[in-house]
Amino acid sequence: MRSDEVDFEGELGVIIGCECKNVSRADALNYVLGYTIANDVSARDWQKTWGGSQWCRGKTFDTFCPLGPSFVTAADVKNPGNLAITTRVNGATMQQSNTRDMIFSIAEIIEFLSGSTTLEPDTLILTGTPEGVGMGRKPPLYLKAGDVVEIEIEGIGVLRNPVIEEDPS
Repeated sequence: MRSDEVDFEGELGVIIGCECKNVSRADALNYVLGYTIANDVSARDWQKTWGGSQWCRGKTFDTFCPLGPSFVTAADVKNPGNLAITTRVNGATMQQSNTRDMIFSIAEIIEFLSGSTTLEPDTLILTGTPEGVGMGRKPPLYLKAGDVVEIEIEGIGVLRNPVIEEDPS
């Protein structure tokens, strides 16, 4: 199967550094190894129409969720709760925000996810996307072969990935 409604979602990726469980919000950032950039690509037609749900099939196609281009240690990111984040498609700004505008802080996310569940070293947590995704535009703007998505996060770098049509075989 394929998707005709492939969407971009620029997000901050948080990498856990050591095993943790039932972490308090106050201690949560002590378990962070570092940060990266993620494009949490979403097949909206699979999410909305074909039974893939919000977080399952619509998020798991081959090549979805490119990461990088670098990993920055927690020590090198002074305030992960205040980083500019911008997503561009073919050079046009689609998302422009700051991690301070996230619905849940990084510490809240780690506290919640580690509640009664062990987070292993190298666990990658995506923190959510700012407004401006293609699905929310009028008319919707979905990615097509030849497009280039760039996600920039202050102090981390720019993730640049081309959109390539999947070989149907």
